[in-house]
Amino acid sequence: MNTLVISESMIVKSPAESKALMKVALGQERADLAVINARLANVYTGEILDDCAISTKGRWIAYVGQNPDDTIGSQTEVIDAGGQTVIPGLIDGHTHLAWLCKIDEFLKYAAKGGTTTIVSETLEVFPVGGYAALIDYLESLKNQPIKIWATAPVMISISKAAHGISQKNLQKLLERDDIVGLGESYWQAVLQDPDWLLALYGQTLRAGKTIEGHTAGASEKKLAAYIANGITSCHEPINAEQVLERLRLGLHVMIREGAVRKDLEEIVKIKDRGIDLRRLILVSDGISPADLMANGYMEAILQKAIDCGFEPINAIQMATLNVAEHFSLDHLVGGIAPGRFADFAIIPDIATIAAQVVVSNGRVIARNGNLLTAPRAHSYSADSLNTVKLPRDLKPSDFKIRAPENAENTNVRVMNMVTDLVTAEIEERLAVRDGQIFADLNNDIVKIAAIDRTHNPGRLFVGLIKGFGIKSGAIACSAAWDTTDIIVVGSDDGDMATAVNRIRSLQGGAVVCQDGNILAELPLPLYGIVADLKIEDLVQRLENVTRAAQNQGIPFPEPVLSLITLTGAAIPYLRICEEGLVNLKDGKAVSLFMVQGR
Repeated sequence: MNTLVISESMIVKSPAESKALMKVALGQERADLAVINARLANVYTGEILDDCAISTKGRWIAYVGQNPDDTIGSQTEVIDAGGQTVIPGLIDGHTHLAWLCKIDEFLKYAAKGGTTTIVSETLEVFPVGGYAALIDYLESLKNQPIKIWATAPVMISISKAAHGISQKNLQKLLERDDIVGLGESYWQAVLQDPDWLLALYGQTLRAGKTIEGHTAGASEKKLAAYIANGITSCHEPINAEQVLERLRLGLHVMIREGAVRKDLEEIVKIKDRGIDLRRLILVSDGISPADLMANGYMEAILQKAIDCGFEPINAIQMATLNVAEHFSLDHLVGGIAPGRFADFAIIPDIATIAAQVVVSNGRVIARNGNLLTAPRAHSYSADSLNTVKLPRDLKPSDFKIRAPENAENTNVRVMNMVTDLVTAEIEERLAVRDGQIFADLNNDIVKIAAIDRTHNPGRLFVGLIKGFGIKSGAIACSAAWDTTDIIVVGSDDGDMATAVNRIRSLQGGAVVCQDGNILAELPLPLYGIVADLKIEDLVQRLENVTRAAQNQGIPFPEPVLSLITLTGAAIPYLRICEEGLVNLKDGKAVSLFMVQGR
């Protein structure tokens, strides 16, 4: 495969490029690439236009129309579409690329199906390595076969050590061409502590960039209060009513169909409401490597949207122009027109999203499902590869829960798994032995601990969780959401220590342990969240971890995902970090021990 290198600015044409485009359009100079005999999906008008041609020069489209002959010369690469349909390159407007898979491995599969632009959150990298680590990660996204933009991290966290980005660092990020906005900020935090967030919002708006939203669970008044601060999108609605409510308030609404949630089948009912759909956007919100390999990327999401009942041209707009308009990038991407990037895919027909040819930045990067342009591998800094800074191995005694003095029984606050992601707060009365509280396997109550691996290395808190299902051993992972914590759940203190210590030696990972033995592991040495493995090996390792965890009794389809979300600052309600338990209803820390009879 060829390697693509783009040294020019991502978003600005040089005068020489602009002059060349004019000359090609006027027939005074010849195109580098021309597609002829195509049906064109015009996302600007919603039309399907027959007998169209596209002529490109360098990275850009120079001409779109029915008279391409004078743009074609002996050196022009000509693709005869043979009546097939050409659609704009697909765009994922909200995803999380810094999870499990290196970008070059991700793009091996993501870039061959018609996706030519991605906008990714970066909140996973920043807390574990700060500004320098984030720049290292952003550099890994450059000079790839497709364009990748990013949003700056707000860093809302229940952990004070991981909470917040400075205005100085945000300003440096907003000055970059590859940063298109401020990433998702959870509405609860904005309403509970607005001052610091409103300062960040002001910086972002002055820079002319977007503020991405996160409105899960916000009722009418709270939703209005949140949006009033300049929020322009939300990817959290899970049904047609929630979508309609947010569309009426001016948001671009993103429909998720990915690793965390799959909402298309429910939200597609919005098509029957007779409303304008031009502010709807299709996104992945992150996709698992296994799904990526098996089903594809945005092309699969777009195909499902059509299969669920959206009109094909409307669905295509949701994965192209609508996204570009939201980020004010529609002068560059999102449609097939002169002056835009030469990003498009040839598909059999408007309702069959199976890319026969993919063109990105004016070059054919894939044919018939085969990637022709190799993604660039990035050399990460030593600091990005060493983010687990625990000063020592942990001991079983580190996971003791000491009861109040002289107590025979005590009331404790327990995290209760309501679903595989959502928790509630419950009260349990547990017996005390030798001054300690132990796991109660008969009632599915085990220990959970969060250990800071970066800011205050070794600081930990041990709590209790019910409904996780684990009957023996322990499971741990260094990729806990919104924090720099290693999160571990286990029925045995020794196994909890063994699992965490293995993560320490791996410099990040997911580990399943039982009786002091490692049953399965996935090393995650990049920032403690990304594997340095081929995607095929990564998928196999993750399957092994999942199988081992389920064999221990964990009932969830993705045990690692269920584990790492327990520190998240957005999913209700009771969460844990190295500082203790936090109730997201009010954002306040709560004690493990409760007043008797409460």
